[in-house]
Amino acid sequence: MESANAFIRSLSPKLRAKALRTIELLQEFGFRLCEPHSKTLVGTKGLKELRIKVGTDICRIFYFHHKNTLYVVTSGYIKKEMKTDQGEIEKAQKLRTIFIEEISQ
Repeated sequence: MESANAFIRSLSPKLRAKALRTIELLQEFGFRLCEPHSKTLVGTKGLKELRIKVGTDICRIFYFHHKNTLYVVTSGYIKKEMKTDQGEIEKAQKLRTIFIEEISQ
């Protein structure tokens, strides 16, 4: 699976800059960061998405809070359809589960 860092590095320069700025906003505002920058994904276990748009290019970067002090970015993708890609959500949830299992050991 592609790491979040690899995904961000693969973005166009403008989209990458906006993604990194949105991550900075997450660092600054934490759980108070809301739409249009962040949105909770309903029906998931604490998964949220950073919502990045430059012109017609849209990407989503998934993250979650761990113990209310750490924000873990799991993965991202270029959005091509109106609905958030269910396969990408499942991938992010799997990465979240792996992280929590490894940190608990």
